[in-house]
Amino acid sequence: MFMGEYQHTIDSKGRMIVPAKFREGLGDQFVLTRGLDQCLFGYPMSEWKLIEEKLKALPLTKKDARAFTRFFFSGATECELDKQGRINIASPLLSYAKLEKECVVIGVSNRIELWSKEIWEQYVEEQEDSFAEIAENMIGFDI
Repeated sequence: MFMGEYQHTIDSKGRMIVPAKFREGLGDQFVLTRGLDQCLFGYPMSEWKLIEEKLKALPLTKKDARAFTRFFFSGATECELDKQGRINIASPLLSYAKLEKECVVIGVSNRIELWSKEIWEQYVEEQEDSFAEIAENMIGFDI
């Protein structure tokens, strides 16, 4: 399980050090793809295979299913950790998430997310006020 928030930087070659606490869970190879809310999702290979099976089961006749699978799979790339624990983030993914120098890596249960520091801070600020309301509206959710 992934959890926590880490501040990191991306170098001029598009490389980022993966937080040490996430490396074991991700394994030597994992998948990075376009996520929702203008961030990137990173999945261990085992988790990616489960998602892949679910998405393959969606009906091809449904426009939304086609659109989502195209979006999700066309942006996906396999990442491999180098000896320093870094990954090279593909240029289209950097552009999609507006990742430049400063980024935030968060753990979200079965995945990690990579955010532009600026976009993450804006997102948190927008969500803070409505967090209690969101939790209240989640049926069957009780902490």
